Amino acid sequence: MFDMDKVQAAPSKDLLTPDNSVMLFVDHQPQMFFGTGSGDRAAIINSTVGLAKAARAFGVPAVLTTVAAESFSGPLLPQLAEVFPKQEVIDRTTMNAWEDEALVAAVKATGRRKIILAGLWTEVCLVLPALSALEQGYEVYVVSDASGGVSPAAHEHALQRMLAAGAVPVTWVQVLLELQRDWARQETYGEVMEIVKAHAGAYGLGVVYAQSVIGAHAAG
Repeated sequence: MFDMDKVQAAPSKDLLTPDNSVMLFVDHQPQMFFGTGSGDRAAIINSTVGLAKAARAFGVPAVLTTVAAESFSGPLLPQLAEVFPKQEVIDRTTMNAWEDEALVAAVKATGRRKIILAGLWTEVCLVLPALSALEQGYEVYVVSDASGGVSPAAHEHALQRMLAAGAVPVTWVQVLLELQRDWARQETYGEVMEIVKAHAGAYGLGVVYAQSVIGAHAAG
């Protein structure tokens, strides 16, 4: 029941923070990209790298996983690997990443309950672990623009299935700015602006313009 006396200037507990979330990158690999047809593949790569840099900027734990890297799908996306140069990549045989004991152990080891999930393909390698993690009590946030399916319909229907099960759809810029949440947070402000300029398209150009006209500390 709504109580006016309890209203205060405070963030929702539902918000993503650097302390309550873990990012899971699933199967951003060459063979998986070859089969992706739901959107522009270069745009998906750009969003994926932007999301990864957001994890690095805020110290959010990242779990990287591939499927059949040596026998079929190829190595992890090089641009993603460059963001986490010392990070172990968990290779699997299972299409459902949540059936791999090493991966689940890596997620559990972070102690985080909110999983920020991105990968290829949406209708297989995302929907299967998303449903599995949701059933076990995790909160799942699916980064739609850092993910892709074999067709627009496959991508959209998989998103709808995950949403119906309780997953939350987000975009990579949304995640980045939700983690920042306050332009006065100077310890991450500069790196966030660099990520925006490099990966956020017209928004990034707007930041370049604002900083050149208004000043280096122009917000947003």
